Amino acid sequence: MIEIRHLRTLTAVAESGKLSTAATRLHITQSAVSHQLRDLERHYGVTLFDRSARPLRLSAAGQRLLELAQETLALVHAAERDLLKMSDIGGGALRIAIECHTCFDWLMPVMDAFRTRWPDVELDLISGFHSDTLALLDHDQADIVVVSDRRARRGIAWRPLFRFEVLALMAPGHPLARKRWLTPRDFGGETLITYPVPDARIDVISRFLEPAGIKVKRRTAELTVAVLQLVASRRGLAALPSWGVKNYIDFDYVAARPIGRRGLWSGLYAAATDEIAERAYVQDFLQIARDTCFATLPGIVPLR
Repeated sequence: MIEIRHLRTLTAVAESGKLSTAATRLHITQSAVSHQLRDLERHYGVTLFDRSARPLRLSAAGQRLLELAQETLALVHAAERDLLKMSDIGGGALRIAIECHTCFDWLMPVMDAFRTRWPDVELDLISGFHSDTLALLDHDQADIVVVSDRRARRGIAWRPLFRFEVLALMAPGHPLARKRWLTPRDFGGETLITYPVPDARIDVISRFLEPAGIKVKRRTAELTVAVLQLVASRRGLAALPSWGVKNYIDFDYVAARPIGRRGLWSGLYAAATDEIAERAYVQDFLQIARDTCFATLPGIVPLR
């Protein structure tokens, strides 16, 4: 009774927490997702999800089936990967661009693991600053772009990587370092040091300061290390991903505080054209990226 499609559906729902999101990811209708889950529940006489919870929460039976799905799908993917390597379509190229182009340390173990599985696929990391990273897909200059701003675009497939907290950074000993978390007003009168991108692409501005009517002076730097040097030199504040600055915080190079009482959270997505996203080695790269990131990056959580 249990089929591969059931395992994929259960995994998608468990990861996304929503039937609609899972349906989009699987390229089927929401009713088809519901139908598959209810077929399993009727057949085995169990409940797989607590449907009153938001996001949906797995029952004990659902958790057991998810364990099966994770084991089985990993074996299926491995077999598919081996078959493709034996065929004439196991090679190719994968050009990757990152919005935060100097925050690429997290990507190195991902690329190492991918090279082991797909030695015939040529990997290339597109270097340099790009004001519109997504445009690289339009001009065939990249195969995958990693960005934090998901924008609806025809012909573009989005894959969630992980969710992370954006932290406010300041020099050690800065008066704001005595606070438990920062308010929008705390940024008033401070210089905000950012990458040279529009306000709309900076979460702390678009989602935290602008709604509160707070305007700040900006100073820009293209390199993450340059941003942190300016912060440490008391030239202003910055707001950067927690996973990208942990070492600097641990060594007291800068101090960090949450932005807002509940923190400011953002997501990281991989985008590719629909055609490229369907390639087996691209799908495998994204799975490796998720698995590796959750094993190595501190403080990240699943992105629904």
